[in-house]
Formats: sequence, structure tokens, C-alpha cells
Amino acid sequence: MPGHSRLWVYQANRPFAADEQTHLTKGLRSLCDDWSAHGSPLHTSFTLQYDQFVVLAVDERLHGASGCSIDGSVHFLKNLQQSLGLDFFDRSHVAFLQEKKVMLYDLPDLKRLFEKHTLSADSISFNNAVTTRDEWVRQWLQPVKDSWMARYLPKTAVA
Repeated sequence: MPGHSRLWVYQANRPFAADEQTHLTKGLRSLCDDWSAHGSPLHTSFTLQYDQFVVLAVDERLHGASGCSIDGSVHFLKNLQQSLGLDFFDRSHVAFLQEKKVMLYDLPDLKRLFEKHTLSADSISFNNAVTTRDEWVRQWLQPVKDSWMARYLPKTAVA
């Protein structure tokens, strides 16, 4: 997909099992094949990342994704998550990449995790708010110090 493509990242509440990946791939391929806006087919793609993320993309140069088409993709994912016992819409957990593994932490625990040094300013976080493929490539993985979570970092004393 071109760098300007519109993108959505969906974080699951747990890793996908191998059979779930097969089911997700089949379902998402079907979604992308049939995804349209006001009757016009959309140029779409998807990928599964780190066994825990679904990334959907639409090249909007040909046809833009309408509100109805986006709602349709969300509805599709809600059906998939229900059939697999996943949750793609729980925003109370923040994902980090630690030792090549995705770790989820409760949002209210972040300050304590930074104070205990379980996480640090250099911990790699996932920025699921990226909106284009270019942003996803450049900014999806980022150190906490460069993310919205920097506000949770302990303040250093000034001498």
C-alpha cells in the first residue's frame, strides 16, 4: 500500500493462537475483497503483526473510505472478535515490546511501573493512533519518551 494510505491499528487483548491467525487471515481477506464505499470497491490491505495486532489500510486516492464503510469494518471486526473470544476495542491496556514479546499493562498502572523501573523512558511502546502507512512505518514503535506516555515518567530532581 502507498505511504499515504489511511490506516487503522487494532490491538487484541491477547496473542492470536495459530488457528486464530488462520481464521483472522481468511476473514480479513474476505473483508478486503468485499470492502466498498457507496458501491465503489476500495483498494485495501491488511496485515497481522506480532500475533496481536490487526492493521487495515485503504488507498483513498481511488475512493475514500466513507463513514459507513468504516463502520462496516468495525462491525466485521466485532463479529470476528466475538467468534474468537478476543477484544480489539479495550483501550484500558497499553502494549509494549519487551524482549521481542508484546506485553500489555493496565493504563492506571503506568506511573507505578515507571517508578519501579519495570518500564523506562526507553521502553518501546506501540502508537496505535497512527493514521497512515507512512506514520505506521515511522512511528508505530516508539520509545515512551517520544510518546503520549512521557507524562507518566517520574520527574527528575533539579539540583
